[in-house]
Amino acid sequence: MTPDEFSAALTALHWKQTDFCRKTGLNKSTPSNWMTLKTPIPPWVAAYLGAMLDLAALHRKYLETPKGTATD
Repeated sequence: MTPDEFSAALTALHWKQTDFCRKTGLNKSTPSNWMTLKTPIPPWVAAYLGAMLDLAALHRKYLETPKGTATD
């Protein structure tokens, strides 16, 4: 995963880097090190974000009320 892909995934999830750190237990400086290429992004990050994107898509498809429809 590249820094641009990491940023794009966070944007798609409506997360900030601090949200990612809180959810994964990482130090808040870790993503900054990835973005500046000081350290490589570990492979698990792509898998984790991919799973979160899949869950977000499932939530939108099955659980969100479509806009413009009445709810009880």
